[in-house]
Formats: sequence, structure tokens, C-alpha cells
Amino acid sequence: MHELYQPVLAIIEQASRDIVLPYYQNLKSHQIDEKTPGDLVTIADKLSEEFIEGALTALLPEAKIVGEEAFAADEAVLDQLADGVVWIIDPIDGTGNYAAGKPPFGIMIALAEQDETIAGWLYEPLTGRICHAAKNAGAFINGQRITVPEDHPERPVAALATGFMTAEQRDTLLAAAQPYYEIVDIPRCAAEQYPRLVQGTNHISVFQRTLPWDHASGVLFLNEAGGKCARWDGSDYRPADRKKGLLGASSPKLWDEAAEQLGEIFRT
Repeated sequence: MHELYQPVLAIIEQASRDIVLPYYQNLKSHQIDEKTPGDLVTIADKLSEEFIEGALTALLPEAKIVGEEAFAADEAVLDQLADGVVWIIDPIDGTGNYAAGKPPFGIMIALAEQDETIAGWLYEPLTGRICHAAKNAGAFINGQRITVPEDHPERPVAALATGFMTAEQRDTLLAAAQPYYEIVDIPRCAAEQYPRLVQGTNHISVFQRTLPWDHASGVLFLNEAGGKCARWDGSDYRPADRKKGLLGASSPKLWDEAAEQLGEIFRT
């Protein structure tokens, strides 16, 4: 585990206890806004990020902060990711679910250094489940080391996030995937999707939009558990990289198969 595992978890738990859960299923209409059509933000997102940012700054004063809601106000904050030590915050992942008063939703924090994720936290407020990973030190759920299952079904389960694809990309992807995979709905929450890949509930995930607060911690968690998440060409995911497209799988073998079966759609 990362040396800051417990202090960061304590910050997340306080944000969950004092802000996220009290507003859950108690939001008023004026406390929910749209940043862009269909992309919601609530008062709890804003307050959670404000609290977490302050607490992380006190914990590691030399680190910069890149938060989802700060990006909504000024996209230039992404420029801070390229070098130095940076906290990446998603104060409520799965805000659409949260605002509708239903799970799943989570809190995600990543720590990056020189544009490489070195630690990640994915927290599920309703159950208290904490998924954590540290670079070259493994993946953990509730403090117990975890690795991806060795066995996979003949038709692996695929959760395909197509919302940010063109209609042509979506239709082509679904047509290409159907012969090989059992296609299921996505949870609309990366803090839930990455644990599903690690635990073998899902075996393949495709993402088009790859913003750092949604993926930095999850990519590290999956890779450290023995799965694989990478760009379609096999290159590593980097938080400052503004490319689109990620393929995640419960094993390197499944990743290779999916990249061959589906990759041409996104490499052209």
C-alpha cells in the first residue's frame, strides 16, 4: 500500500460521512445543475471537492490539485498534470446516479508524479468499500490484496461505454463485439466499473472519454491487480494525455483478444 493510504482514506471517509451521504436522496432541484447537456453537478460535488482539496493540501502541501469541478470552471487546470506531484480528485463519480438517488457512485482520488499515477483510491460510500492501488505494490480491497480471477467464461462479459462515441463508432463497436462477448449495461460510474473488472463481474470495458479523475486511479487499480488497461495501441494511460479511448480487461490475454477483435474501430 502507499504510505499515504490511511490518511487519504480518512479524508475520503469524512467527505462521505459529512457531505456526500447527507445530501444523498435529499437534494433539492436548485442544488442540481448541468455543466453541459446531460453532465450534472450537485452542491455535494462542489462541497466534497472543496473539502478534499483543502485536506489534501494540508497533507501534502507541495502537491498541485486537479479536480473535476475545478476543470469545469477552468479547463487550463489540466496543464498542471504534466509534471510534478499532483492530486487528481473526482469528488463524486457517477453524479448522474447520485443525483437520481440511486447507486452506484463513488469518490476517486489519484496521486500522480511526473505524469504517472503512483497511487489510487476508489471509495464506495454506501458500503464503505475501499479499493486501493500503489505503483508496483499491488491492489487491495478493504485492505486485502486482490488479483484478477484466473478463469474466464467462453463468452466474456463486456460493459461498453458508448455515450461519448459517434453513432457510427457505437454501432460498429456493438456489431463487432456481439459475436464474442455477452454485452451488459455499464454502471455509469468508473468507481464501480474498475472493481467489476478486477473481481471478474465484467471482463472487458471500452471507454471513449478518458478524463483523469475518471480513470487515473482505476487504471492503476486494474493493472496492479493483474489485469490490463491501456490505449488501443497498447501504450500506457497518462493523466495529462488528452487522447481518447481506453480498453480495460480482466487479464492481458483478454485485452489482446479484444484489441484484435475491436481495435480497428478506434485506430483508424
